[in-house]
Amino acid sequence: MDKLFINNEWVKSSDGKVFATENPATGDVIAEVQQAGKVDIDKAVDAAKKAFKLGSTWRKMDASHRGHLINKLADLIERDRAYMASLETLDNGKPYLASYHGDLASVIKNLRYYAGWADKNHGMVLPADGKYFTYTRHEPVGVCGQIIPWNFPLLMAAWKLGPALAAGCTLVLKPAEQTPLTALYLAQLVKEAGFPPGVVNVVPGYGDAGAALVDHPDIDKVAFTGSTEVGKLIQRGAAGSVKRITLELGGKSPNIVLADADLPAAVETAHMALFYNMGQCCCAGSRTFVQDTIYDEFVALATARAKRRVLGDPFKPETEQGPQIDGEQQEKILQLIKSGQEQGARLMTGGGRTGDRGYYVQPTVFADVRDHMDIARTEIFGPVQQILKFSQLDEVLERANDTEYGLAAGVFTKDLDKANYLIQGLRAGTVWVNDYNVFANQVPFGGFKQSGLGRENGPYGIKNYTEVKAVVVKLTEKNS
Repeated sequence: MDKLFINNEWVKSSDGKVFATENPATGDVIAEVQQAGKVDIDKAVDAAKKAFKLGSTWRKMDASHRGHLINKLADLIERDRAYMASLETLDNGKPYLASYHGDLASVIKNLRYYAGWADKNHGMVLPADGKYFTYTRHEPVGVCGQIIPWNFPLLMAAWKLGPALAAGCTLVLKPAEQTPLTALYLAQLVKEAGFPPGVVNVVPGYGDAGAALVDHPDIDKVAFTGSTEVGKLIQRGAAGSVKRITLELGGKSPNIVLADADLPAAVETAHMALFYNMGQCCCAGSRTFVQDTIYDEFVALATARAKRRVLGDPFKPETEQGPQIDGEQQEKILQLIKSGQEQGARLMTGGGRTGDRGYYVQPTVFADVRDHMDIARTEIFGPVQQILKFSQLDEVLERANDTEYGLAAGVFTKDLDKANYLIQGLRAGTVWVNDYNVFANQVPFGGFKQSGLGRENGPYGIKNYTEVKAVVVKLTEKNS
C-alpha cells in the first residue's frame, strides 16, 4: 500500500516518482511512497467523475445503503484500530495512547455519526403561492477534492470523508506528504467495505498535486485543512471556476483565565490546551491571558507542570510528548523561541531541542509576553506556551480579538455573567468555558476571519457537500 489508490486499484505514479516518509522520532525512512503528479490527479478525478455519473452504481444506491457502507468502514477501522494507531504514531510521532484513545476513537465515532445522516439529508415541501407543487432536493455537490494536513492525518480524513460520502459525493483525497500512510491504509479498508470503484481515491503527493486538484475543471468542491497561507492560494485557485470551498485554517487562540477560576484546574487545562499533540493543533490555546492578581502564581504552576511533562519515545505509555513532525518544523519553532528571548519575553523553562535523533523540542514556557512580540502573533505550531497578563475584561477582550485569526478561544471563570460577556465578545468559531479541546461529532468546528470558511462536523458539516435544488411543478388544481 505504498502506491496510489485510484478506481479501487493500487497503481504506480505515471512518471515513476516516489518520496520518502520518515519516522519523526528517529529521522529514519519508513517507506517510499508513489508520488502523484498532475497526470495522476487527472486519472483520479476521472475515476471519481465516472463514479458520480447519473445512473452509476453509487448514484442509484439507496441512501440507507450508503450509510451501511460508512458503518462498515467504521467497523473495519475498529477491527484494525491498534494497527492504525501504531501506523499513525510511527508516521506522525504523536504518543500511541493519544492515537489509540483519541484519534482512532474519534475517527470511528465520526464515521458512525455521518452514517446516520446518509438517509436524513432531505429537503422540504414548500407551500408556494399559486397552483404549484414545490419542493427542494438536497443533492450531492459532486466530485470533491479533499486535502488533509499532517497533524491529525486520519482524523482529518474522517472529518472529510464522512459528510461527503453521506451526501453521496465522490472524492479524491490528497494526504500530506509527511504522513501518507494511514490514508493509504484507509483506502484499502474502503475497498474492503464494498464502496464502488472511483468513489474514494487517495493520491499522496506534494503541493503541485494539491494545486492540480484545486485547478481541475471537474472538481466541484475543495475541502482543505492546513495553513492560512495555503488556504488563501486555494481560495484564489477555486475562484476561477467558482468552486465550493471549505477551509479550516490557522489560529492563534486566546485562553483567558480570570482571577476567580479554579487555579489548579485552569493551569492543567491550559497546559493541555497548548501542549497537546506537541503543540501542533490549529486551535491550540497559544495566547494564555491570565488576570494580574493571580498571574505570578499561575506562571509558577504552569512552569512546574511543563517541567514535569514527559518527552520521549511515543510508543512508551508514560510519554506525554513525542517529536515534531519534521526538521523544518523543529527549526521554525526554535527560531521563534529565539525571537521571544530577543524581544524580551522571560523564558521560564525549555527553549531548545532534545536528543540527537528525531525532531524533539523541549516543553517551553514564556512569561512577560507582550502583544507585539512575534511569539504572541505568529502561529508557532509547537510546544511553546506564552503567558500574558491582563487586568480588565474589556482590555483582555480587545487584545484577544487583536489577531487575523479566529478559530477558537477559552474562558476560565466561576462567574457566569463574566463568561457570557466574553463568549459574546470573542470573535472565534468555538469558545470553551472551563475546559479546552473538547470536540464532538455533533458540534460544528471552524473559524472566523482568516481561520477559515465553513464548518465541519454536525449537521453543518453535511451542508458543505449539498446543493439545494428547488423544484416547481405546475398543477391544474391545488387544494391546501
